[in-house]
This record gives sequence, C-alpha cells and structure tokens, in this order.
Amino acid sequence: MKLQDKVILVTGAASGIGKSIAERFVQEGAMVALADLDFHKAKLAAQEIGKKAIPLAMDVSQESQVDRGVEEILGKYGRIDVLVSNAGIQHIAPLDKLALSDWRKMMSIHLDGAFLTTRACLRSMYAGGKGGSIIYIGSVHSKDASVLKAPYVTAKHGLEGLCKVVAKEGAPQGVRANLICPGFVRTPLVDKQIPEQAENLGLSEEQVIKQIMLKETVDGEFTTVEDIAEAALFFASFESNALTGQSLVVSHGWFMQ
Repeated sequence: MKLQDKVILVTGAASGIGKSIAERFVQEGAMVALADLDFHKAKLAAQEIGKKAIPLAMDVSQESQVDRGVEEILGKYGRIDVLVSNAGIQHIAPLDKLALSDWRKMMSIHLDGAFLTTRACLRSMYAGGKGGSIIYIGSVHSKDASVLKAPYVTAKHGLEGLCKVVAKEGAPQGVRANLICPGFVRTPLVDKQIPEQAENLGLSEEQVIKQIMLKETVDGEFTTVEDIAEAALFFASFESNALTGQSLVVSHGWFMQ
C-alpha cells in the first residue's frame, strides 16, 4: 500500500490514462478525485473504481472551476498530496491550415490547465507543510516532434519546462515535480487520430499504425495505460527530492534519452 491514505487529484480522469492512474492509486490505498470536463463519465469511472474514488466536474482551462474543485477536495479531505496533471486533447492539421482558435484551445487545455491546477495544489501543499508530488503527463512529443501536431508538440514541450520550474521552486517546501512521456497509448484520443492521420497523409489506417505510430518502437507495440499508471505510481510514492525535475519516457524504445 504505497499510497495509503494519500489524497490525490487526477485530471482528465474519466477514461484512458487518467482513469488507469486513478484506479492504480486506489489499489495502493489512496483517496482519488477524478476530475474531468465530462462529469457523467467521471462519475461512472469513480463508481467502477470504488468508494475511495470521487468524481469532480472540472474544466482545467477555467480558473474558477479549478479553484473550486481543489477547494472541494480540501473541504472533504483537508489536503492534497499528489496532483496528476493529465487532461489534454489532440488536434491534427498541417501548420499552414491550422486555425488560431484550435492552437489557442490546445494551449489553454494543456498549458493553462497544468498551470492552474499546479498553482491551486501548490498553495495547499505549501500551507500544509508536508510537501507533495506533482506529476505531469507529457508525451514523447515533449522530446521529439511529428508532422501535423504543432500545437500538441509545443504544449508538451512546455510541460517539461513547467515541471523543471516547479521542481526548483517547490523543493524548499518538499514538493517534487516530474514528467511522464508516454509513446502512443491506445486510448480514445489515439483512436481518433488514426483516421485523421490516414486522411491527411493519404495512408490506410493500418499503415498509420505501423509506419507512423509504431515505426520507431523496438517491438511494434503500443504502450499501455497500465504502463503509465505504474510509472505514475513510482513518481507518486518516491518521497525524496533526489527524484525531481526529471522526465521518464515510456515508449517501447521509440525515443531513447
């Protein structure tokens, strides 16, 4: 029970990576708030996970919703020990056809969302005096780039910079910050990309999977949500500043540091 009685906020937790992390953390004894734009889905996910999971309606790009959600957790549990900043979306388009509104939406959810949830949780962690852990879900695209994904790549690179600043600012108060960089994980977000990339690149969906998504892996396999959940557990349960400001690439060898 590596996270016994820890209080944890996971954003984008109604499905995919976020839900898997929440489920794994509950298995390790944590109390987890599943925050998501889709409250109905978050409620269903929390019911599946069990009584230590609670749903939370939150648009991470909206300051008032983030602050209100964090206050709700503090009102129920009195503290937040771990934040997993996972909420994100994807938009596939070549740069010359990319609308400014789509660019701004990506920045708002990925970067504004990470900032707002980080700020709200840091205030609580600092005030509580017991430190904490902030985990950002980045991507291999925090390190590398792919065509048709300019806003996503830019945002995920930005998360690495934010993580490093939080690690330095948070250290005196015992707050650690680390970044997980998944390869392609077969989630609804990735499933949506397959036909979009096929159309943009003039390939079949099978070609997109084999020639684009998994081409650079060592074994042609997708990373799993369980893989990412285990990496998140490692960071959440490592209670020393010896491991902070770091990034862990979980990608079947797609990108090697």
